[in-house]
Amino acid sequence: MIEIKRAKVSDSEVVALLGRITYSESHGHFIENKQDLFDYNSMAFSIERTSKDLADTNNLYFILYYNSFPAGYAKIVLNAKNENVDSNNCCRLERIYILNEFLSLKLGQKTLDVMLKKAKELNFDTIWLTTYIKNYRAIKFYQKNEFLHVGNYSFRVGGTDYDNFVFSKSL
Repeated sequence: MIEIKRAKVSDSEVVALLGRITYSESHGHFIENKQDLFDYNSMAFSIERTSKDLADTNNLYFILYYNSFPAGYAKIVLNAKNENVDSNNCCRLERIYILNEFLSLKLGQKTLDVMLKKAKELNFDTIWLTTYIKNYRAIKFYQKNEFLHVGNYSFRVGGTDYDNFVFSKSL
């Protein structure tokens, strides 16, 4: 059974751990310097930072459960503008990560569907995201879901910049 629940500050440890593992699984092989990966994970997915992010009312976190087991999570940032997105009423799908073990179950699609529905319920007209240019699986997934490539974005991990695509979708 699949269940997607809004995360609370009390879920900080679960979200931080999911973030650290799923980021390493999905992007770790792209990052050449493994110390940079470790340092990034330690900063971006610390329990303290995750708690602050969960407490921020501009962030909506959701945990995806499969048979009551936390299998992934998603994050929407409300009212997040991007210079490449032609909308003043948009939000950002900042994260949608599923543990590798559960990818074959198509849980990403179910999670995306819930995130799009949530963005519509909140009366946003556009949702946007970024994805690494070599993350072909994610690119194909978002294109299949009618996201359009609207620009580029540079994401720094350690001392290295990684080129990302900006994708946008009208709601």
